Amino acid sequence: MAVSSCARAFPSFQCRSDPDFSGGVPRHDVPNAGVRFSVKANSLSRGSSVHGMSSLILRFPPNFVRQLSVKARRNCSNIGVAQVVAASWSNNYASPDFTPAAKAVDSAAAIAPLDITTGDGEVAVVEDLPRADRNVQIEDLTGVKYSSFLSSDGSIAIHAGERLGRGIVTDAITTPVVNTSAYFFKKTSDLIDFKEKRRASFEYGRYGNPTTIVAEEKISALEGAESTLLMASGMCASTVLLLALVPAGGHIVTTTDCYRKTRIFIETILPKMGISATVIDPADIGALESVLNQKKVTLFFTESPTNPFLRCVDIQLVSKLCHEKGALVCIDGTFATPLNQKALALGADLVVHSATKYLGGHNDVLGGCISGPDKLVSVVRTLHHILGGAINPNAAYLIIRGMKTLHLRVQQQNSTAQRIAEILEAHPKVRCVYYPGLPNHPEHHLAKRQMTGFGGVVSFEVDGDLLTTAKFVDALKIPYIAPSFGGCESIVDQPAIMSYWDLSQSERAKYGIMDNLVRFSFGVEDFEDLKADVLQALESI
Repeated sequence: MAVSSCARAFPSFQCRSDPDFSGGVPRHDVPNAGVRFSVKANSLSRGSSVHGMSSLILRFPPNFVRQLSVKARRNCSNIGVAQVVAASWSNNYASPDFTPAAKAVDSAAAIAPLDITTGDGEVAVVEDLPRADRNVQIEDLTGVKYSSFLSSDGSIAIHAGERLGRGIVTDAITTPVVNTSAYFFKKTSDLIDFKEKRRASFEYGRYGNPTTIVAEEKISALEGAESTLLMASGMCASTVLLLALVPAGGHIVTTTDCYRKTRIFIETILPKMGISATVIDPADIGALESVLNQKKVTLFFTESPTNPFLRCVDIQLVSKLCHEKGALVCIDGTFATPLNQKALALGADLVVHSATKYLGGHNDVLGGCISGPDKLVSVVRTLHHILGGAINPNAAYLIIRGMKTLHLRVQQQNSTAQRIAEILEAHPKVRCVYYPGLPNHPEHHLAKRQMTGFGGVVSFEVDGDLLTTAKFVDALKIPYIAPSFGGCESIVDQPAIMSYWDLSQSERAKYGIMDNLVRFSFGVEDFEDLKADVLQALESI
């Protein structure tokens, strides 16, 4: 029977020639059992040769073929096969007997129609694959770098980690999700080769995953980083980084305005480990110089822009001052995104993101990442392997998918936020607006210098008390009342209630959180719709 769509997919994957489905070059001495490609005599086409290959063997796990219905085998797609094969994948680049999949495709393309013989005696014809139909794999583009043909972050966000360099050998456009908790080794010598770094694998799911690697490489390409480590959440990334890089007795400098859970960790958890901290205003360079001169500072850690007042730190100057004293600089760039700000290029040692926000971009996934030189990221990675907090490969896939529209979303969100901020600033029922794109923002000129866009979040104070502000929030029809930001859907929250409700009014005021403060994350809805919604809500109070 003809099984063209399913069978066409088979030659594109790394062929497994042994009954245990382990890696290696297809061998000629394997008995004719399982699934077999048999090459008919004198079947070479277009002058191509098979380089002495008399048969190409593909073996799948026992009962694999029988478990596929006739209909499934007839309609099987590349991605379906990719997920089945990738689940048992152990792609050993470093192994001397590893055969790149593109070469297998070359050989398969040179072979005339083949017969697939299954253990059930069923025969399926694999039609000849014209060379023009082959998909381009990394082996076909050896030496080609992103910068040679991708000129923008938008293109890099789509193709980095996938079109060039994806570890999973597949012709599928999208990266397969590898749902596995462990990776096997064919024999003990392979395990020893892995332990001594002569063989590439992951050993255990907590130590790495092929799908996750793609997401990490995509983020690295955007940030201009040597290495990226993806974890289960943004807070996981921040806390593991601090624990890994700051020793007992170390000192941290951070800023007054920051995500509350980060501040709680720095002020209440780290002191139990002998780590102290100094908190300064984001723009107070004098205070930074003072603490650098008085204490042995290990790390300067802050957001830029900050949460929720969108203050900006002079990353270039701060990095220069800290490096002169031997201190590291880590910037949480979640509000900025890698498109609006390149913290590493400005001098920072590390950049952290809550991938839950703009990178994922669809309010449907949790994740966090750390990017920077491999020397530093490796230190964090070692502790991460001990503590856990590994991201699920399905979540990594959602981040990969989300990043492909990152540049489109951020452009729209930048534009909407800037225009709405200007409208709010001029509105009589708004006391003040916090947005780095406005000339009256305290770090506006700094933001213009180190950012290419000012982000999609605008914070502002309504002219009224807690209840008046809540009335405004409730009158909005488009945004959801929720604690996150950076997604396609607009989100609004009243920080005094959403994030600080457990504190008294006077305690909230110490952090600048007034009862009338609103944080508005603009999604990708039409600007005119959002403008009309904001104005009608203001008119209701």
